[in-house]
Amino acid sequence: MALQQKKAPTVVKLKIRRGDLVKVISGGSKGQTGQIIRVLPEEQRVVVQGVNLVWKHKKPTATNTQGTREQMEAPIHISNVMLLDSNQTPTRVGRRLEEGKLVRFAKSTGLTVQTREVEIQETDNN
Repeated sequence: MALQQKKAPTVVKLKIRRGDLVKVISGGSKGQTGQIIRVLPEEQRVVVQGVNLVWKHKKPTATNTQGTREQMEAPIHISNVMLLDSNQTPTRVGRRLEEGKLVRFAKSTGLTVQTREVEIQETDNN
């Protein structure tokens, strides 16, 4: 009997990046907008600042004798968010070659999407 080998998960190239401004188009947080804090490409999920908030219950420890409840952002599937273009309207994203480089562009307007070089304050919730 031959052993079956597990296939490595295929990681799809995502068209949204950390720092992009997105709008949630479905789910419990539908209609909310926020900036992407973290991208999880293996799971095809993103964490959006201030969206899909859940309560994390922390047990009491020696340093913290009383347990706490902290609110944190939970990941959302990338199919549930759309990038906001310069007009603050949701748009699909494409990629094209410009001057020998692949650049992202908004399919609704055809304009190149500018990458935001913004530092995002993320709390460490281990």
